[in-house]
Amino acid sequence: MRASFERDVLPDLCAYTAIACLSSAFDPSWQESGEIRRAAQLLRSWCARRSVPGASVEVVELAGRSPVLFAEVAASDPERAGSTALVYGHLDKQPPLGTWRTGLEPFRAVREGDRLYGRGTADDGYATFAAFEAFAALAATGTPHGRLLLLVESGEESGSPDLASYLDALSARIGQVDLVVCLDSGCVTYDRLWVTTSLRGNIVATLRVDVLEQGVHSGSAGGIVPSSFRVARALLDRIEDARTGAMLLDELQAEIPRHRRDEAELLGSEYGAGAAGTFPTVDGLQLAGDDPADRVLRGTWGPALAVTGADGLPTLAEAGNVLRPYTALKLSIRLPPGCSARRAMDAVDAAVTADPPHGARVQLTWESPGDGWDAPAMAPWLTDALEQASLACFGAPPRSMGLGGSIPFLATLGTRFPGAQILATGVLGPGSNAHGPDEFLHLPTAEAVTASVAHVLGALP
Repeated sequence: MRASFERDVLPDLCAYTAIACLSSAFDPSWQESGEIRRAAQLLRSWCARRSVPGASVEVVELAGRSPVLFAEVAASDPERAGSTALVYGHLDKQPPLGTWRTGLEPFRAVREGDRLYGRGTADDGYATFAAFEAFAALAATGTPHGRLLLLVESGEESGSPDLASYLDALSARIGQVDLVVCLDSGCVTYDRLWVTTSLRGNIVATLRVDVLEQGVHSGSAGGIVPSSFRVARALLDRIEDARTGAMLLDELQAEIPRHRRDEAELLGSEYGAGAAGTFPTVDGLQLAGDDPADRVLRGTWGPALAVTGADGLPTLAEAGNVLRPYTALKLSIRLPPGCSARRAMDAVDAAVTADPPHGARVQLTWESPGDGWDAPAMAPWLTDALEQASLACFGAPPRSMGLGGSIPFLATLGTRFPGAQILATGVLGPGSNAHGPDEFLHLPTAEAVTASVAHVLGALP
């Protein structure tokens, strides 16, 4: 697998890395720029060149919606013609987000040993290549398989606002799905196959507080006109305890199942402080959590607020003694699995917009919400296939974990195909830094995940 990955995947993966195919939430002019379409066509062309008998590959684009790459591979075994596996990935990217270290650029692939740096290499550009390499491996080894589908969307980083429309449009071609493989997830270590068992949901909004029509001298208005920042801070205090970070609304909470607590305990006992991940913290920073298992649960089943952006605040160099007219904050709230994103939105909206302090003008503008996901019970055949795949491809048995991020696709597919088995796995491991500067793909893990997926696809009854 490694030789074919180096020869057949890396050149086109590097070419994909150079495309600034930002998700629509970060590039409102994506249709004019054409970068998303360019990435989709590059991936389609690469898939079409692979030696996969019975494969058809196309870019599907509904009016006004970002495109998807859709591929079908006919079953190679008549006895398995009634079974279908759907592999999922996405091709849109996050923005650069900060300065990358010397020698690295977000849209230039740079290889250093086993690492391939560049925006989208791991999240989730490798997925299309991994899926079709797995399909090609089945063909090359003569492994019998059922019908194989690949769906690569281009809006995941924006909350998958177009996904449901494409699932509707392609429903007759997709048909009944027996196995869903999601390649957009993560791993605690790079030495084994990691299976994701839960994901948090996400609701995102822009909170804007206006107090003036234009800025005025702070010496004149300070102490008389309420600060828009202070009003915004007071509104956030309605939903979050500023001292502990605890979320205060019942609608943002969910009961943690006993088997997920046991899973966190096992992970904490085996990996200690690294069980919940490692972060580039400043010296002396105290992390939340009483022990490794508690930290794992906080990061996978606990609600949390992050302020991810702001408007109305000049740079330090440009900041004068002015009482600013407004403050706008981008809010990202992670939700535990089982917590309704719509219900959470309604609760936050009511709490923040009711009775604004000092009569300030308060607006809360929402983006598309995403529910969390808790994996269904795994069938014996899939448990056995994962064990064999991890041992064969990594040399170690698999492990399972919850993940703190969101993949809207899984909640959507889980609803549409309630009887399907779901395998969520991926390459986002220690230091890979998806969404941040210096994102990288760990190449040996990508290769081993690809081989593992081929094994699982071949095991689908």
